[in-house]
Amino acid sequence: MILQVLNNWFLRSNKSERLWLLAKIEFKLRYYENKLGLFWALLKPIMDIGIYYIVFQIIMKQDVPAFASYLFIGLILYNFFIESTSGTIHILNTKKYLYEYSNMNKLEIYISTLMSNMIGFIFNLIMFLVFYSFIEPQSIGASLYNLWIIPIFFSLFIMSLGISLILSNLYIVAKDINQIWQVFATLLMFISPIFYKMSSFTEALPSFDYANPLAGIIINARRVMMQGLEPDFELMMLGYGYAILFLFIGLILLNKLGSKAAEKL
Repeated sequence: MILQVLNNWFLRSNKSERLWLLAKIEFKLRYYENKLGLFWALLKPIMDIGIYYIVFQIIMKQDVPAFASYLFIGLILYNFFIESTSGTIHILNTKKYLYEYSNMNKLEIYISTLMSNMIGFIFNLIMFLVFYSFIEPQSIGASLYNLWIIPIFFSLFIMSLGISLILSNLYIVAKDINQIWQVFATLLMFISPIFYKMSSFTEALPSFDYANPLAGIIINARRVMMQGLEPDFELMMLGYGYAILFLFIGLILLNKLGSKAAEKL
């Protein structure tokens, strides 16, 4: 059944062009009514970093080298994941018109939404590179290892797509999933290595970098973007394992429950 879903989707024509067009439109619409417009896509992570920097570095004295950059890369990965998963829980309801009155496959609706979030992530990653390379006093500069961020981010994209499919299809039969996920997202933020020194994190939560799918992605992103190192390949493969597992479950649910979305929502 999963192969049938993927096969039906790939066989259609002009997929990439249509997905990219929808992603661009959605990204612009998100900030259309704001006076600062697209600038908010860049301003929000800076404001978040400012708040967390005051709390964790100045007040709680984490004493992490290059802490602003450390926070920056962790937050933009976490924000992409949360925006992609929380923002798609109602997608089968809010975008019902697309799959009911056009020839769009439901899977395309998810992918185009995640691609619009990816545009914001790319903006933020460019900002991080500029900040880390030219402003961060403890920077070691850009290097070819930075290119590893592409496969690291790709595993995050697949994992976010899989969890988006799971949450939005469970929403068809259990509306409470929205509230449950909000609580879990807050928990995930504080049990991921975003704010703390890695030594503090591993002492408090041994082996949690393997149990938490997001932890390995954040750890590897810092290795390639800030430490001039290759990614930890064991963590990277584990991240892809989690991503494929979530996508597999998500596609099963899309096939089983997604067909009832128009009736139930």
